Amino acid sequence: MAPKRRPSRRTTARPSRTVDKKAAPNNGMAASRVIREVPPRAAAPTVSKAGAKPVESRGKYVYCVIRSEDALRFGAVGLGTVPAEVSTVHYKDIAAVVSDTPIEVFDATRENVLAHERVNEAVMRDHTVIPMSFGTVFKTRDDIIELLRGAYSAFIDVLLKMEDKVEFGLKVLWERDEVVKQIEREDDDVRQLKSEISSQSGPTYFARVQYGRLVEGALQARSERYVSEIFESLRDVAVASRANKPIGDKMIMNAAFLVSRDREQAFDAKVKAVGAKYAPLTFRYTGPWPPYNFVNIRLKLERATPGG
Repeated sequence: MAPKRRPSRRTTARPSRTVDKKAAPNNGMAASRVIREVPPRAAAPTVSKAGAKPVESRGKYVYCVIRSEDALRFGAVGLGTVPAEVSTVHYKDIAAVVSDTPIEVFDATRENVLAHERVNEAVMRDHTVIPMSFGTVFKTRDDIIELLRGAYSAFIDVLLKMEDKVEFGLKVLWERDEVVKQIEREDDDVRQLKSEISSQSGPTYFARVQYGRLVEGALQARSERYVSEIFESLRDVAVASRANKPIGDKMIMNAAFLVSRDREQAFDAKVKAVGAKYAPLTFRYTGPWPPYNFVNIRLKLERATPGG
């Protein structure tokens, strides 16, 4: 049975916005910020007539898997210097969204990744998608059908679980120096040790080592408390969440949240409300995305490789 088609939710990207929260307790510091980063969209493809090309080994690039019995076409939005036509390959009531492609290893350039994401975004407007990893290429249409047949039960199970759900990414950052100043004001042991170091005229090496250990411990404890409280605050507006490894010194939280489509506005509002409570933190979140962080299907069929 083909899934019910929903009207397109939106076709133009909303501009990124920065909201400075006046109600946040300042504690002598700047208020936290909540920054919504809308997924970037590549420019609309320009389709031109291609001349004769040398014969090359061609394969099928797979973007995602959906539930559909109807043959679908999504236009010239796929990977390629001239964006490839995107269509479906079917097995029973599921389908892979694919385009023709040379059999090669795709570099994860911004242009290529945007094209991969552009197709998934276009498809997810009307379908629940299981996104495939960037660079998934099969040699033939029959190989894709074999993939769908072999993993049919797993695909159906995930499609049902992911139905009408999307992913949002949330990163929380802080200015370490500002947090250290806050700790020095609020932690009696740290404040006293810093005062002793400042008042000493002789060597202060061991005192500074002890101060550093106290500050690092306080930073770790505060980071863990912030992250735990943020996850707990967003629990009621998300179906599931996943913690990923933070990137860089400023990031203390790098998370993904699975959100029902009908709860997107509630999630948006709750992130802003939570962001207003914390200083000096910056909240950056992106979406909606296909559920990249919540799909884990092991593919048993060997993919195509150049020269294979």
